[in-house]
Amino acid sequence: MVLACQQISKSFGEEPVLKQVSFHVEEYEKTAVVGINGAGKTTLLKIIMGELEPDEGTVTIAKGKTIGYLAQHQDMTGPGSIFERVLEAKRDLIGMERRIRAMEEQMQGIPDREMDAFLENYHRLLHEFDARGGYTYVSEVTGVLKGLGFSEAEFDKPCRELSGGQKTRVSLARLLVTHPDIILLDEPTNHLDIESISWLETFLQNYKGAVIVVAHDRYFLDRVVTKVVEISLHRSAVYEGNYTAYAARAAKVREGRMRAYYNQQREIRRQEEVIEKLKSFNREKSVRRAESREKQLAKVDVLEKPMEEDSQMRISLTPSVVSGKDVLAVRELSKAFGEKVLFDGISFEIQRGERVALIGPNGTGKTTILKILNQVIDADAGSFQLGTNVKIGYYDQEQQALHMEKTLFDEISDDFPEMNRTRIRNVLAAFLFTEDDVFKRIGDLSGGERGRLSLAKLMLSEANFLILDEPTNHLDIASKEILEDALNHYEGTVLFVSHDRYFINRAATRILSLTGRRIVNYIGNYDYYLEKREAAEAAAGVADIAGNANAAARASENSGNAGTLTNVGIAGGTTRRTDYAGVAWAATDSRSAESADGESLNDAVPVTNGKTDWKAMKAEQARLRKRQNQIQRLEDEIAELEARTAEIDEEFAKPEVATNSARLRELHTERTGLAGKLEELYTEWEELCSE
Repeated sequence: MVLACQQISKSFGEEPVLKQVSFHVEEYEKTAVVGINGAGKTTLLKIIMGELEPDEGTVTIAKGKTIGYLAQHQDMTGPGSIFERVLEAKRDLIGMERRIRAMEEQMQGIPDREMDAFLENYHRLLHEFDARGGYTYVSEVTGVLKGLGFSEAEFDKPCRELSGGQKTRVSLARLLVTHPDIILLDEPTNHLDIESISWLETFLQNYKGAVIVVAHDRYFLDRVVTKVVEISLHRSAVYEGNYTAYAARAAKVREGRMRAYYNQQREIRRQEEVIEKLKSFNREKSVRRAESREKQLAKVDVLEKPMEEDSQMRISLTPSVVSGKDVLAVRELSKAFGEKVLFDGISFEIQRGERVALIGPNGTGKTTILKILNQVIDADAGSFQLGTNVKIGYYDQEQQALHMEKTLFDEISDDFPEMNRTRIRNVLAAFLFTEDDVFKRIGDLSGGERGRLSLAKLMLSEANFLILDEPTNHLDIASKEILEDALNHYEGTVLFVSHDRYFINRAATRILSLTGRRIVNYIGNYDYYLEKREAAEAAAGVADIAGNANAAARASENSGNAGTLTNVGIAGGTTRRTDYAGVAWAATDSRSAESADGESLNDAVPVTNGKTDWKAMKAEQARLRKRQNQIQRLEDEIAELEARTAEIDEEFAKPEVATNSARLRELHTERTGLAGKLEELYTEWEELCSE
């Protein structure tokens, strides 16, 4: 055990936040702390870090264990670039390296009689430097920054010029490269794109330490954690397993508690009826029996009625008018800011009833596309057309449509003058704004509160085409699930940007991936996208991301795709599509034809690049399989050598070995050889993975 919280209680004024919260964390264990917004999760982390004092209870950290903390908000003033700030975390190694270099310069002037002692100190320092990763710390910093979404071109950017999200990523990078024994993370995925979150998941899965994380990203929690601590109604409950396992078991526990409560209440009423009946007999023996039953009943430990968290949004989205079948057509859209080209000649269509997720790394232009469609900014080239009776409802993650000087009540009443005071209050209450909250200034609200207000206005708009930019940001898990349910029952059309993969998986029927300035389309949810991404993007790369649908079709067919991959790209202004048989077609006019599986197409003709492209594709696939086999072989060999290194370290700790100089030399020689071999394998593995 590396950390234990025992009977932690905390109140702010008269308001209790935590009551007798207890749990422990084992070495290398990955633990999630979950609960609705305001449940006390961040308060608990601050108590663990010693930033807040508990009213009752204790936090125990194992002797000699280090702890690191990533808060939600970062203050990063002062000089220094991104790379310099993260490299500062390695100052111990940097200082050690300077001492090594200084000793090497002194070596020539050391007298012979002092040389042995000098060399012993030098080699001891060298060994410690090597053991602590001294030869790889610069590449480690580089790798972590890249993994968290920074390009090398950004490394020299001053931290004072960074956004709040970028500062959080720099702070996260600093924390990860320090390798504390216990890492505390408060919403680490809030400012990461999907690729960076996936990198962080892998990093934490393999991290040689304990992790305690507060996060609303259920996909992330499913992949990382092995234990969940639930904070509900100020108290804690501990569940083994990932988030999905916790959610299923917690629901059963709540059902069981409610069932036990009602069963007990039913039994109490039955006993009371029996007692009354016995008394009514008015016989001495019956009265004694009634009194005996009363005494037994008085000793019963009456269960409290289980309470649900009464703090969930209630959303109902209903279009006022049904749109035409064709909702949106985008044609050859392009946008650049200065010399930075975000996307170039992208085209796609959306039809009524679809729920389309637009995904891609940060900075690729997803939000820009939404703003163009909502006419907030202009495209450089191309056009888009809305269908018949399409009415847009736009959710902006920056909440620019809100008036900061107004109160919540005025914001609703001014935009919807037909609503009376009672209905305005009811709508705001559905989004957790009650009593005097409705008279707060919007400028004084938190980001999450502004997000809820924007969703309230969206609900009232009765739009039939929702365009949503990061709608789940700042929502707790329960509120996300309610929004998912509302969208899944929505009869209109939805286009949204999100990095919440669990939300995408539940809400999306189709995914548009903005990759390499182009759009790659997947007919399915996020799991389907993951399954088909490599083949589809490889095909798009073969076609120089210009839309060679024939190559995409073959890649899809080779990957066992039984579904449809449409609009892989755009070539010469003609939309390409792939049918269920995996054959590519180019639509030309409105006459009808049939594909290999009988699907009706528009006078479609096969497109092919001949046998040369086919052979090249097969050769590339064979090369990739070979590389993957090489990587697997290296990983197996690395695991074997690391296991042997761990065995040697255990032997070093044995008392009988510590006094055996011959055995110590033998083990030291073997371990040094293993370290050199591992370094070679790591280098080879990195080179293969970076191809």
